[in-house]
Amino acid sequence: MEERAFLTELFQAAIRAADPKQALAAHLPARPKGRVVVIGAGKGAAQLAAAFEDLWGDPVQGVVVTRYGYACPCRHVQVLEAAHPVPDQAGLAASQALFDAADGLTSDDLVVALVCGGGSALLAAPADGLELADEVALNQALLASGAPIGAMNAVRKQVSRIKGGRLAAAAHPARVVSLIVSDVPGDDPAQVASGPTVPDAVGRAEALAAVRDYGIALPPRIANFLRDTPEDAPVPDDPRFSENEVHVIASAAKSLEAAAQVAEAAGIPAVILSDAIEGEAREVAKVHAAIAREVAAKARPFVPPVVILSGGETTVTLRGTGKGGRNSEFLLSLALELDGVVGVAALAADTDGIDGSEDNAGAFADGGTAAAMRQAGIDPAQALAGNDAWTAFEAVNGLFVPGPTGTNVNDFRAILVR
Repeated sequence: MEERAFLTELFQAAIRAADPKQALAAHLPARPKGRVVVIGAGKGAAQLAAAFEDLWGDPVQGVVVTRYGYACPCRHVQVLEAAHPVPDQAGLAASQALFDAADGLTSDDLVVALVCGGGSALLAAPADGLELADEVALNQALLASGAPIGAMNAVRKQVSRIKGGRLAAAAHPARVVSLIVSDVPGDDPAQVASGPTVPDAVGRAEALAAVRDYGIALPPRIANFLRDTPEDAPVPDDPRFSENEVHVIASAAKSLEAAAQVAEAAGIPAVILSDAIEGEAREVAKVHAAIAREVAAKARPFVPPVVILSGGETTVTLRGTGKGGRNSEFLLSLALELDGVVGVAALAADTDGIDGSEDNAGAFADGGTAAAMRQAGIDPAQALAGNDAWTAFEAVNGLFVPGPTGTNVNDFRAILVR
């Protein structure tokens, strides 16, 4: 068995389980008396819209926004592109286009919201009194903080005109059915893309607590706004949401289960540690490496051969100025922890096809990766200290580059112990 090919096959199985058309087919809403308007945001929003058009049949109207380079053709729904992970002017215009699409609807109309990961950055809509530059500065601060996604979203929702259920509120009195591809640990739909159509009980007090607890260095204008502006985002029991529906149609859990089935069909038992792992990527890697070493050396807690699967969303606290993302940083830390260990190979990748700042989804590593990096003139420990995992893996042909996948159910990690 060629290890990289096997690990890639598991990744592809995870992606197929989150295929937009397959995921949507079982969750189509009842047809309304009036119009059908599609709105959406995320890295896979265009693919979701195209799949919905095929499944729905009748003409629809609407607009979705996705990341630059992630669009695909739709017959009726307008597809816009904007920047990710830092918002830009195109995202600001896209947010207004979504508001325009939701405006002037009646109780006979249906809004289908297609939401997936990446929408937080794509939906630029700073609250009154703030500017796009403030939202850009906020995103940069959050990305550098190492805070978990729930803490970041708690802040984002309080300084936005579109997040935290506000887009659904704007569509009232039309019924809003949100069909969500979850990329967040625990699959809370209010956290995906900061919940533009799903209100959250977390309010301003919790946002301020998150800033304090995680030491988030907020830009001064954002900090002042968060402290001095009393208005919270809408809450779930707001009557404007009483007729709405929310369905999580794909998730990390379902994708990991699909990967496990493929592994077992190939004769390799699979175990799923968790679909909701959070924490600093390099530290999460140390735990995974310890488990893999224990399996390889002592056949516990699992008997080899076995593939160890996990999902969720790790974070990276920026310490240097290198290139990379959370999955490649996880793999670089794992490579150091497995240095010299025989019979272990791993893949970690973001299921949307892009990990961080470059064009790779993640990387491959095994017990010889750290030594290969040193042979190529790269000190892997120094690269990890400088958040430069991309450079380290590029030097040893270890990058995993599947391209955009059209979906996003967060991180995928597979460790094969022979």
